[in-house]
Amino acid sequence: MRFTVNRDVFSEAVSFAVKLLPQRPTQPLLSGALIEASDGEITISSFDYEVSSRTVVTADVQEPGRALVSGRLLGDIANRLPQSDVVITLLDGRVTVKCGSASFSLPSMPVEEYPQIPRVDTVSGLVPADAFADAVSQVGTAASKDDVTPVITGVQFEVTQNSLTLTATDRYRVAIRGIDWENSNGGEELTALVPSKIVTEVGKTFASSGQVQVSIVRNDERELIAFTGGNKTVTSLLIKGNYPPVRRLFPETVDNYAVVNTADLIEATNRVGLVLEREAALRFSFREGSVTLEAAGSETAQASETIDAHLAGEEMTVSLKPQFLLDGLRSTHSEFARIAFTRTDNPSKPGPVLITSQRSKDEASDESFRYLLQPNLLLR
Repeated sequence: MRFTVNRDVFSEAVSFAVKLLPQRPTQPLLSGALIEASDGEITISSFDYEVSSRTVVTADVQEPGRALVSGRLLGDIANRLPQSDVVITLLDGRVTVKCGSASFSLPSMPVEEYPQIPRVDTVSGLVPADAFADAVSQVGTAASKDDVTPVITGVQFEVTQNSLTLTATDRYRVAIRGIDWENSNGGEELTALVPSKIVTEVGKTFASSGQVQVSIVRNDERELIAFTGGNKTVTSLLIKGNYPPVRRLFPETVDNYAVVNTADLIEATNRVGLVLEREAALRFSFREGSVTLEAAGSETAQASETIDAHLAGEEMTVSLKPQFLLDGLRSTHSEFARIAFTRTDNPSKPGPVLITSQRSKDEASDESFRYLLQPNLLLR
């Protein structure tokens, strides 16, 4: 194998391919990056039986061939090469990387033992890449980080005729975002529970791809999802299990709410929260024209601040964990946020707050993104 490739093109391709490599692979081979050269292009891939990354770029291929080398090491080398064309050669079991005056020689692992990387030929649908990236950034933060309950460490995909809804929860909050979906499978409704780490990485990587092709595959051999944007593809096994019915937690209508400037409430929450102990909640008192934040920390440290707010309905006082509130406010991606107050059977106990985005103080809220938050568990 021998080929010449542009340095920047090669560096970007390698960085993408090795980004999702496992930190502790179950087999040494699964730490490798597979390089395949043929017909004027090279393919760089990685696969650990659960997640794969694959990209194809143009190159001057003098001798076709395949080689498997350490992915992390190849990524480090590719990012630090000088500005010159890269020449890669496989000879006598070693891969040589030459770029300008720099030269590296890497041992090649047995490529014939490397597992076959999944290929998905069907497309379930298309989503606008920018809207998908935006939705992922809004929802992904609410997914659980606790592997004890794997089913809520994922993002739930729900496909209908012309929409894709993403849902995530960690039992303390639920985030939902809907976006347009161009169906390619005849209108079949689909669901898929995708690891949140994969969804987040795909959202960032494919944000500028124009469109993202999504393929949801379920057959006797495998259950996986594939994302393709431009010359890049990521596949992931789906998480098995039934996602909790979190949509039933959202109220149909809420008449009691406050509208606040998102940036003002974020800044005030960060300031007042400085005196709080870990996991403690902030007290928010909503009155007509204002909301007052109060915190009582350890060693008699206290803080309070009042900012402007427009209140519709009754005055309300709620206690919320500041980091969860901040996640919801930042995810609105809007100048104003609507904080709606739900009811419970106990009149003295407020229900969860529902956060949505709002372009101005007077406009209706945008229901495409909804974030439900409560200090106590929403789900048990």
